[in-house]
Amino acid sequence: MLSPIPRTHAVPAEREPIFNAPAVVGWTLAALAAIHIVRQFLTPAEDEHILLLFAFLPVRYGLSPAEVPGGLAADVWTFVTYAGLHASFTHLIVNGVWLLAFGSPVAWRFGGTRFLLFAAATAAAGAAAHLASHPGAAVPLVGASAGISGLTAAALRFVFHSGGPLGLLRRRGAAAFRQPAAPLMVALRTPQVVLFVAVWFGINLLYGVSAVGLGPVSAEIAWQAHLGGFVAGLLLFPLFDPVRRGA
Repeated sequence: MLSPIPRTHAVPAEREPIFNAPAVVGWTLAALAAIHIVRQFLTPAEDEHILLLFAFLPVRYGLSPAEVPGGLAADVWTFVTYAGLHASFTHLIVNGVWLLAFGSPVAWRFGGTRFLLFAAATAAAGAAAHLASHPGAAVPLVGASAGISGLTAAALRFVFHSGGPLGLLRRRGAAAFRQPAAPLMVALRTPQVVLFVAVWFGINLLYGVSAVGLGPVSAEIAWQAHLGGFVAGLLLFPLFDPVRRGA
């Protein structure tokens, strides 16, 4: 388990941070937007090469390293780098709004470094789930959705808990984000969490059944990756949480 977060990451008590994006979230949004804008100036061949290097391609793992760009190194880094690519501006905006809403409370609690490491870990879990459900697929997986799903799950571990930013008897300012989180099984019995998880799974199931996309057919955003990221977020939360239970 990581050590407690230093006080320098604390949210000023007089602010209501749930309505203010932490700097790390703002910089993450800016980076995602910059990547997508730069890609608009590439030729189709150049953009395809970017996808081959940085999107997640399950087919990589049935080929020799010499058959795909990036080789063994890309076999590793694409578990995370695919999250920096998006299929369209619509896809980017949807993910950006979701990141702003559910990534912000986690960033206030974790601080910038833990936030980024946690997002990367849950994005990798999403890629692993996609690989397990689409072995050998040649369609690239792109988008930050799996990592954002993990951040959403992490937020559910504390935002509705008593004293949390959306809980009963909520505390104000930074104190709301330093409330000890409920144990997983307790959190999953909270009515607000149960309702949210039911709606979240329903939306992803509908997406999977309808195969509605947010971009061209050359890219795919898989609900299995969302699910993998979400489950990882629930389970990995205690390893990153700087607030000790009962503290």
